[in-house]
Amino acid sequence: MDIFNFPIFDQDFYSMALLFFLNLFFITIIIRWFYYGSTGRKDYLFTFFMISIVLFFISFTLKKFNLNIGLAIGLFAVFGIIRYRTESIPIREMTYLFIVIGISLMNAVVNSKLSYTEILFSNIAITWAVGFIEKVWHVKHEITKKIIYEKIENIKSENYELLLADLEERTGIPINKVTIDDIDFVKDCATLTIYYNLQPEKRKK
Repeated sequence: MDIFNFPIFDQDFYSMALLFFLNLFFITIIIRWFYYGSTGRKDYLFTFFMISIVLFFISFTLKKFNLNIGLAIGLFAVFGIIRYRTESIPIREMTYLFIVIGISLMNAVVNSKLSYTEILFSNIAITWAVGFIEKVWHVKHEITKKIIYEKIENIKSENYELLLADLEERTGIPINKVTIDDIDFVKDCATLTIYYNLQPEKRKK
């Protein structure tokens, strides 16, 4: 039965629902337990989940129209990488964004040439790899933060050690490095970016 030439129900609905919950299950493990469990950062959770969900449904819909998959991947690559470059994203978060896009696209474009066993194995393999690196290898998480610094004489290259020592004393955290983003000679201050490792005891539960 159709309404305005649109079918009320399609057998592909079962496949879409199954793949959606499969995708959501593995994405939740990667984002909630591995990413958030290791970094404690909430600012990217909404982005990761919504990109995954929207990308899945768009990809599944386009698959039914036999859109050239190369074009589709290219569009999503531009959307996921270039568009989000309007705001600087740390390399770790960019990697997780790529994982989210890749898994969602992979799960959405499954067809009769690929079995559910193969797609399930692919999801498990990617999830295992992320978990192994995060939880077993304990890769350090380098955090960046922008600050306004008023001792402008310390930004000279020969005073780098003084700058580093002053910032560590003020912030109370070991700093890996400091970069200068902007200098305002009118206000006699500079915008700096500090890089430091996330301390395990300070991670949010």
